[in-house]
Amino acid sequence: MQKVNGDNLNKYLNQEITISGWVDSVRDLPFIQFIILRNLTDKIQITIEKNKDNKKLNDLVTNITNESVITVTGLLNKNDMVKLNQRELIAKQITLNSLAHPDLPINIKDKDKALRETRLNYRFLDLRRLENLLIFKVQTTMSMAMRDYFINNNYMEIHSPRLIGTATESGAEVFEIDYFGTKAYLSQSPQFYKQMAMAAGFERVFEIGNYFRAEKSHTSYHATEFTGVDIEVSFIDSHHTLMDIQEEWIKYYLNIVIDQHAKEIKEVFKLDLKRPNYAFPRLSFQEAKSIIKDVYQYESDKKDDLDRQDEELIDRYIQEKYQADFVFITDYPFSARPFYHMLNEDGLTKSYDLLYKGVEITTGAQREHRYDILKQQVKQKGLNLKQINFYLDFFKYGCPPHGGFGFGLNRFLMRLFDIDNIREATYLYRGPNRLYP
Repeated sequence: MQKVNGDNLNKYLNQEITISGWVDSVRDLPFIQFIILRNLTDKIQITIEKNKDNKKLNDLVTNITNESVITVTGLLNKNDMVKLNQRELIAKQITLNSLAHPDLPINIKDKDKALRETRLNYRFLDLRRLENLLIFKVQTTMSMAMRDYFINNNYMEIHSPRLIGTATESGAEVFEIDYFGTKAYLSQSPQFYKQMAMAAGFERVFEIGNYFRAEKSHTSYHATEFTGVDIEVSFIDSHHTLMDIQEEWIKYYLNIVIDQHAKEIKEVFKLDLKRPNYAFPRLSFQEAKSIIKDVYQYESDKKDDLDRQDEELIDRYIQEKYQADFVFITDYPFSARPFYHMLNEDGLTKSYDLLYKGVEITTGAQREHRYDILKQQVKQKGLNLKQINFYLDFFKYGCPPHGGFGFGLNRFLMRLFDIDNIREATYLYRGPNRLYP
């Protein structure tokens, strides 16, 4: 008898096995009983004949509830009459590990039968849905492939602090906390500290971690805590070098995800994932604004940035012209960017956003590494030099040209699966009105 987890059950045919999982459904018929057992990797039909020898098993199954946890030992047979993978487990022993309350607060099989906020209240149940299990299986594969790319290209991993003494960028949208009688903040990003790694001579670094933004926003795209992937690279020529790196990185990990999960994604989400084996289009900010105005007759109130309508219209344009899901928007005005972005000869930032299916998933830029110019840009933004002296010190003693980007993992997963809300692509969502569970 072997204890198995559900992976590749066919190799155990005609053998006695033990398997554990959740009761997906029960059919209690006059002469036979069926349980559909579900675990992370598969479903299997459990078959129990009704007879004197099986009386204890029959009584247990009669009283069992959906979503109870059981362990079953039995003979695994092939049976062409069984619709579920033509397999059945003839039960010899069933152990009830945990009996579920019969009145489930949400419908696990149909998410549309409960409000999203109700499902989030019972996220531990909502996550049992097949769609959610697949999202986080894909996230695991994706994170591993991302790390593989970085390690294979000689990046060092860093773990920057989440408790910081000053706001990372402008002082807005930060969570302030008491730190032994002084003010501290939750980190918005590892920006200052990955730049410190450049001054320290690390040359190429990456970090995957959670960050915090005190945005009182209730949109489908924002969260107060999110998972970011950040890199910083020394000795770059321009922000176009960073775009080259990010494009190569995305193609690497996304092709691995497609290799491993495309079939399952099509079955569960009815999606055919498209391999990004094309050059990602690049439009300057001004070009993008002109296209939106000339082609779609739309002008945003935002003159130095893109609003949601801008992003959606640019997505429509590149889908039609290039059949592409990705587009880089480059060279934003300085008024829309942080003080540390390097400026070109026209006074525009050497920066970019990457849009994926009409949603911004990345901001990247070459940084200003020259101490005197950086101080000038701090003053231009009206920031307090004293509050960021520790940061400015990074550039006093020799710092290479460098740049990097920050990538939103939850937003990417949201758009990969064509989900309409970031709450569904986040393990436990945090927003202005949600701190539990």
